[in-house]
Amino acid sequence: MTTRTARELAETYFTAWEAGDLDTLRGVLAEDVDFVGTLGTASGVDEALAGLKGLGRVLEKIDVKVRVAEGDEVITWFDLHTSVAPPTPTVNWMHVADGQVTQIRVTFDPRALLAGFEAQN
Repeated sequence: MTTRTARELAETYFTAWEAGDLDTLRGVLAEDVDFVGTLGTASGVDEALAGLKGLGRVLEKIDVKVRVAEGDEVITWFDLHTSVAPPTPTVNWMHVADGQVTQIRVTFDPRALLAGFEAQN
């Protein structure tokens, strides 16, 4: 079995998230994945998948602008298109170990997205 590169894992992660494919996402995330983002944190694969699924309810498109990989680190810059806010410029950093994503850090300006969620309620 060939181990996928960090870049390949990041590509699979974003493609699966955009498609709502939680089984594929589970396969690229380590059991103890550590996620810290603008809207919250998650410890472990189940919490991370719950967060991705939650945001996935309003996700329309992930428009990747650039992906930079160096060794076990990948940074992806993209516009997050949702049904509740204008496209949101977002950066995602991932660390890969033993063929799985072990750490994720995400940052963006959440104001429009939070206002969009509020308007839904």
